[in-house]
Amino acid sequence: MARIVQKYGGSSVANLNLIREVARKAVAARNQGNEVTVVLSAMKGETDRLLKLAKELTPSPPLRELDSLISTGEQVSVSLFAIACAAMGEKVKSFLGFQAGILTDDHHQKARILKLDPARVKTELAKGRIAVVAGFQGINRQGDVSTLGRGGSDTTAVALAVALNADHCEIYTDVDGIYTTDPNVCSKARKIDRISYEEMLELSSLGAKVMEIRSVELGMNYGMPIHVRHAHSPGDGTVITKEDPNMEKTPVRGVTHQINEARVTLTKVRDEPGVASRILSIISKSDIIVDMIIQNRSRGEDGFTDLSFTVPLSDYERTMELMRAAREELGAEGALGDDDIAKVSIVGVGMRNHAGVAATMFQALAAEGINIDMITTSEIKISCVIQKKYAELAVRALHDAFELDKA
Repeated sequence: MARIVQKYGGSSVANLNLIREVARKAVAARNQGNEVTVVLSAMKGETDRLLKLAKELTPSPPLRELDSLISTGEQVSVSLFAIACAAMGEKVKSFLGFQAGILTDDHHQKARILKLDPARVKTELAKGRIAVVAGFQGINRQGDVSTLGRGGSDTTAVALAVALNADHCEIYTDVDGIYTTDPNVCSKARKIDRISYEEMLELSSLGAKVMEIRSVELGMNYGMPIHVRHAHSPGDGTVITKEDPNMEKTPVRGVTHQINEARVTLTKVRDEPGVASRILSIISKSDIIVDMIIQNRSRGEDGFTDLSFTVPLSDYERTMELMRAAREELGAEGALGDDDIAKVSIVGVGMRNHAGVAATMFQALAAEGINIDMITTSEIKISCVIQKKYAELAVRALHDAFELDKA
C-alpha cells in the first residue's frame, strides 16, 4: 500500500462533471489499497471572480478581508468533491487549511507555511477515508485565514506529502508534463520524462508556469518525488526528482523565456564600495525583486560606472520613480529604462560537465541576427536579455541548436 497525495488545479475541477471525474480517480486509487489525500484548488475562474467583486467595492481591499474572501473558493471545491465521493459510497472527509494543521506567517496574500501538523488528516486516513484538503490556504498566529499566493495549492500538496511521509506527490494539471520549452512557441517541444529539482527550480523561476517554485523547493529540501500529470488524459507525465547521472549526459534540458521584465540603468554612478548596496536597498524597501544585475565601467571616465538591473514589468514604473528621485542622492548622471526587453534562458545540470554551451547559445542567437544586451550565468543556467520582438524566435533557435526535440 502506498501513501499518496494528489493535487488537482482549477481547470481540473471547473464544473461538476470534472469534479465527479476527479473523485472517481481518487476512489480508484483508494480501491487499489492506497491511502489517498487530495488537495484541490478553487474552481477555474472563481478566485478571479471573487477578486473582481472586492475591487468593485474599492481598488485596495484590506488584505486580511481579501484572504477571507478568496479562500472560500477552495472551500467550495473540497465540499463538492466530498459530496461527489459520498454519492459513490466512498468514505471521505474534507478539511480547510486550518483544520489540516497548516500554520503560516502573517503575510496575507503571500503567506509562507511555518508548521504543518496534519493529525486530523492522519486520523481519517487511518479509518480508511479519503481526506480532501483545501489548497492555497492556512491560518496565521492571530487565528486569521491566510493564503499562499498564486500556485499555492501546489505548495500545500507537497507540504502535506512531506508531513504525511507520503511515497510521492501527484500534481494533476491541464498539461501532460514538463516540456523542453513552451509547445505554443515551438512545435518541436518534447515532454521530459524525468527532471531534477534544480532544473525545475530554474525553469520555474525563469518563466515556466507548470509548477509553483516554492513547491519544488519543498520537494527538493525533503526529497519528495513530484509527479506532474494531465488530469483527464492517460500518460506517464514527468517526475521531478533527485539528480541522477543520466541527467548530466545532456547539457541543456530546457529553454524558457520571459517577456514581463524591464531593465533600469543608472548612468555614471561613483564606482566605490557601498553604491550598489544603496541602490538595491532603495528597491528592496519597496518589495521589488531585482533579477539580473550588470555593472560596467563607463568609457573614458575613471571612477564612474553604469549599473543595470532587471525588475518585473509590473514594478517598472515604480522603480523608475524611485531611481529618478534618488538620482542626486546616489550621484548618478541619469536613470534610463527599457520595457521592451525579454529574457531567454537555457537550463541543464549537464552544463557542469560540458564545455562550449555558452558559445553554442551565442552562435545560435547571432545566426538569427539577435543582439544580446545582458548576460548572466549560474552553474546550470545561462540567461540573455534581448529585444522583446525576438523572444519566440530565440526560443526556437536555441531549441534547435541544442537538439532538444531528440530524446
